[in-house]
Amino acid sequence: MNQIATSYVKLVLGVGQHDADYVDAFYGPPEWRTEAEARGKRPLAEVRAEAEAVLASLTSQPAGTTGPEAGNLRLRREYLDRQLRSLISRIDLLAGAKMTFDEESKALYDAVAPHYDEPHFQQILDRLDALLPGDGSVAERLERYRQDFVIPRDRLDTVFQAAIGECRKRTAPHVDLPAEESFVVEYVTDKPWSGYNWYQGSYRSVIQVNTDLPIFIDRAVDLACHEGYPGHHVYNALLEKHLTRERGWPEFSVYPLFSPQSLIAEGTANFGIEVAFPGPERVAYERETLFPLAGLDPARAEQYYTVQGLAQQLGYAGNEAARRYLDGTIPREQAVDWLVQYNLYARDRADQRVRFIERYRSYVINYNWGQDLVKDYVERQGGTPDQPARRWAVFVDLLSSPRLPSGLR
Repeated sequence: MNQIATSYVKLVLGVGQHDADYVDAFYGPPEWRTEAEARGKRPLAEVRAEAEAVLASLTSQPAGTTGPEAGNLRLRREYLDRQLRSLISRIDLLAGAKMTFDEESKALYDAVAPHYDEPHFQQILDRLDALLPGDGSVAERLERYRQDFVIPRDRLDTVFQAAIGECRKRTAPHVDLPAEESFVVEYVTDKPWSGYNWYQGSYRSVIQVNTDLPIFIDRAVDLACHEGYPGHHVYNALLEKHLTRERGWPEFSVYPLFSPQSLIAEGTANFGIEVAFPGPERVAYERETLFPLAGLDPARAEQYYTVQGLAQQLGYAGNEAARRYLDGTIPREQAVDWLVQYNLYARDRADQRVRFIERYRSYVINYNWGQDLVKDYVERQGGTPDQPARRWAVFVDLLSSPRLPSGLR
């Protein structure tokens, strides 16, 4: 199996020669990357044929085993099978194949997000309409309201470092973090995303925060948890520790971005916010700590999160904008308009989001549908809000195992 896994890693690195975004992280033997770079952009048909041969070799392997490791070995086999099939689909897309939004998300991420129509979002907008003061559209009033909750640029790092510290403090009692783990935070501009974790291997990450647009107070905990603890940084560190190093499974030394692994990664990173800050604990912490550090009025924290909670229920509107735009049923400007109307983005933020959609396409489902799948899975395993210890245990097991999106259902 390790020979097949090694071939898979080298195939991912080979596809990365054609697609600069494909290899999100690699910390395997440096000579494998050197070999891929030396071979350069091999014909896609050649890479695809090799991937098909590796997949055939995998499917011809004996079906199962017994003993205490049987479950993990079955998950490993299923993981490699689905990741290889996703890689082949990515090659097809790079070669010019056409897929609908849903076909693409199924082929790449092993999942299809639910569809929602305008009346679904309008119900939420009507509730926000009643909460927000002033004149104008709901989007305009929300934007004006949120301007009172922007973190001043000169306080940004102070607020983020405090949020990171709290997220780590809440995560550490439940996760056996490697002693050497750490990350650094960089503030960048001109990116289509708001934050990104670049995992370096050896339990270290670089986390970048995009400062192109104003950063609201809720993004401090969101990004600290999502990109750091117990999100991407912890996820990658645990995979490296438990699967790559302890088990010697080379397939986890590479992370192909456009693959089923991303739904697990993004879903756990988003749900991890709720795991680390259950119920009213987040509002209490931010009111007492982050609002004062940012120079914001703590008395308004609870109301702000009531508004934010409703606005977040509009998250699937972004999927609909992406689905319609990429399927060609609406033009770009209408996709921006949709995000303004139903996601309540300011126009500059909506334009940034469409740039993200243009670059990462159906990847957008991994955030909200991934979060919902992870939450449902954890709670079905007994990790309900009233059982926090069990919730952490199931969540950490998910971070440390080769699960697939279809395996969460």
